[in-house]
Amino acid sequence: MAHAAPAPGAGSPYGPSAGRPDGPLRIGRPKTGKRPGTTRMPDVFSERVHTMARFGVPVVLGLVYGYWAAANRRQGGPVTGWNLLFGFVTAIVFIVLCIAVALWAPKLQRELHSAVKSAFAGAAVGFLYSQTGAPVLRSIALGAVVGAAIFVVFFYRYYTREDAEGNRIR
Repeated sequence: MAHAAPAPGAGSPYGPSAGRPDGPLRIGRPKTGKRPGTTRMPDVFSERVHTMARFGVPVVLGLVYGYWAAANRRQGGPVTGWNLLFGFVTAIVFIVLCIAVALWAPKLQRELHSAVKSAFAGAAVGFLYSQTGAPVLRSIALGAVVGAAIFVVFFYRYYTREDAEGNRIR
């Protein structure tokens, strides 16, 4: 299919020298003023949906975490009122800490950002494991191993996507 070529110097979307005999002919995507390879995905959801997700995801995770902790604590026994109370208190504490980490950690440097998130994850896993009746030292060791592994992953992610001041590299 043939298309008409833009007139030389008529505001071509392919750059100022596209179509001119004195400059190179650029073939490809129009110039956007950004570096190549830094296109951003369109934002499909509204700001309201993002705000709801920012607080909705920790609530759902907290409820699952509270149920899991209560189930570990009762070890297959009957569900009691104290067990339900323990599950709800655990869920509330998890939700509050998760939201605090999500709001506070991005304001830190990338090393501390990674450390705060990994410490939260390691402590959460260690606490869940301690509810099974495992020894305290084994729970601490498991939490430390999980926290260290998550620290490596988060640090690598932030190190490759942020500069030293914490600004995203674009």
